[in-house]
This record gives sequence, C-alpha cells and structure tokens, in this order.
Amino acid sequence: MIQKTPAPTSTPSRVVLKPGREKPVLHGHPWVFSGAVARWEHEAEGVAEVFASDGRWLARGLGLPGASLAVRLFSWNESEKLDAALLLGLADRAVNRRELALAGRGTETDSYRLVYGEADGLSGLIADRYAGVLSVEVSSKALVPYLGTIMHRLRERTSAKTVCVAAATDAVEREGLDPAALRPFATDESASVSIRENGFVLEVQCGSGQKTGYFLDQRENRRRAAAYAKGRRVLSAYCYTGGFDVVAGGAGAAGIVGIDRSEPALELARRHHEINRTPCPVEYRRADVPADLRRMAQAGERFGMVILDPPRFVAASAQKEKGLRAYKDINRLAMEVLEPGGILASFSCSGLVSAADFKMMIGWSSVDAHRRVRILETLGQPPDHPVLAVFPESEYLKGVIAEVE
Repeated sequence: MIQKTPAPTSTPSRVVLKPGREKPVLHGHPWVFSGAVARWEHEAEGVAEVFASDGRWLARGLGLPGASLAVRLFSWNESEKLDAALLLGLADRAVNRRELALAGRGTETDSYRLVYGEADGLSGLIADRYAGVLSVEVSSKALVPYLGTIMHRLRERTSAKTVCVAAATDAVEREGLDPAALRPFATDESASVSIRENGFVLEVQCGSGQKTGYFLDQRENRRRAAAYAKGRRVLSAYCYTGGFDVVAGGAGAAGIVGIDRSEPALELARRHHEINRTPCPVEYRRADVPADLRRMAQAGERFGMVILDPPRFVAASAQKEKGLRAYKDINRLAMEVLEPGGILASFSCSGLVSAADFKMMIGWSSVDAHRRVRILETLGQPPDHPVLAVFPESEYLKGVIAEVE
C-alpha cells in the first residue's frame, strides 16, 4: 500500500543568490544551480526560500545543500506554501492537461505521460501511465518526503491498480538518492502490462528497461513516419522493441529489417509483430548500428525507407561536438543505403542539440553522402510532453522526415 508521507516541518533554508543571478528565477526557470548561490542560511535539506542579493524574496522550492542542482523551484508566490495543497493542485493540473490533449482518442491509445517534471511544475518527477499501471521515475532526493501525497492523488485520478517507482540513475549518482527509500510508494517493483498505442498492442515491462518502460514520446512520430512506409522496404536502426516497425508494417511496408544491440529488446520486437500479425516479412538482428550500416552501404544493400531513432549522444555540453559528429555519421550512412527517392525518418533525443543544430547536421550529412535531401516534415514531442516556454531543457525530442534523391 502506498504511504502518504507527511511533509517536513523544519525551518526552511534561506538561499541567497550572487549579485546579478536572479534573472532566471524571476523569469520562472525552475532550477537554481550551486554556482548561482552566494550562501545558505539555516542550511538543511527540504523547503528553501530563495532571495536576491539585495534581500528580495524570489521563489520557494526544495533545496539540497551540496548538490550541483541546489534548489528545485515550485512556487513564485510568496504567500503560497510548499505543502500538500500546492502539490495536489499541481498534480491535478497535470492530469487535466492530459485529458485535454488526448481527448477523443477513445481506445486507440491508453498510455501517455501523466507528469512531465518541470514542465508540469513538479520538478524531479516523471509519471507515465501504461493502461492500468503507473510507472514513476524520481530524480530528486528532496522530493521523497512528498511522494506519498502526490502518488495518492495520481492513483485517485487514474484508478491505477499498480504503481512502480524507480530512481533515476543520475540522481543516485549525483544526489545520493537511495532507491530503497522509494519502495514504500510502490505496489510492485516491476509489472508487465499490455498497452494500446495508435491502435496496436504492445507489451511493456515497467520498472525495468529504458525510461519508465517504453518510449512514449515517439507515439505521434511513429504514426507520421508510418504514413511513408507503404510499399517500401524499411530499415529500422536502433529499433528497440519495434514501436516504429509495428506501425510501419500495419501501414503497408513491403518488408522490415530491424537492428539493435539489445537481444531482449529484439525478442520483444518479434513478439510485437506476432501479436499484431504484421502482414509483411520481418527480420531482426543484433548488431552495432554504425558498423552494420557501414557494412550494408559497402555491400550495396538498399532500402526504400530508413528510420533512425538512436539513444542520446549528447549528455553534457562538452560532448556536443563529438555527439553531432556521431549523428552526422549515422545519418550519412543511412542516406547511402537509401534508394533514390527514399525516405529518411531521423531523430535525436539529446536536449543539448537544438532543432537548428539537428537540421544543420542533416545538411552536412547530405553533403558528405552526395545526396540531395528535402525535409518534408519537422517533428517533435507530443502534447503529453509539454514544453515550458522559459525552460528550454524541457524540449529535447526533435526529428525530420526527409526525401533523399
């Protein structure tokens, strides 16, 4: 049974910023980094009041002294307490946004992002709904005392019977978040559930695998990419459990080849085609994607469509140049294995790579591949992954569908 943990009652910390560092907070950015902090007063983990260097009150959040991300902000209203009422209101508004964004879908889709951290005002919390299961990822140690209240409300609003809660890997390493501290908020450590996405049936293992169990953020992009698959032999690179492939097969692809390094993911991809009775030949193989793309290009193997959905190549600013080169390499190789007039559906989930960077990279790839490329569609995140206008970090997914002559 999920515990409702009472909020701490200790004296709030007072966090005073360095001169000139208050502007992001005044604009509503939900993070305060340690480099912007001049000093802590009443230093303690928990509620923190943030002040400008001249003594002006700015915002209220949850502080973690010693962490790089020092304070996660929840309120910019001085009279508003950081308590159960505030958190319940934020949780309710997050659910209401999804009901509005996904209205009219009926039984076609029963799984979506319910809470998207900072974009929903709940910094450090991701909650995805997979049919009757809630799969939650926590990335803030300071949020743990409040989880019971939030989870209780999310279960009330969704009627979820099962809840899985996991600690984000970087939070364990960066903040010392103890995964064992999250067990009281879960009903199960893991859960297997069948979901519906775009009318197709998929099996998801919550509490393990990538993200909260599946890549829900590509739901709309899978449907858009599939619109170009009819009559084409499709290569799906970094295919994972075959989300793009099942929809492409249902849309009339002439055949599908999927490659990924994870054999368990490939086994589940094969299972998804069996469940959905994909009406075309399907082949999956375990391989290193860049090496296999290079091999196919050299062997003269050609496809009518290539889908590239790689993992995050850029996790820090220092990795950006190297990461863009990696994106350019795989996109150039994808263009080389496309037949004239073929379709490339290419994506990046690296938040530090902007949409402009990504399109520039596509251009560089086309020059190196000696192919003329026309971008037909520009893709991004679905409405259950909203972007907070003053928080560009919440916009991370970008993609293009392009014709390659």
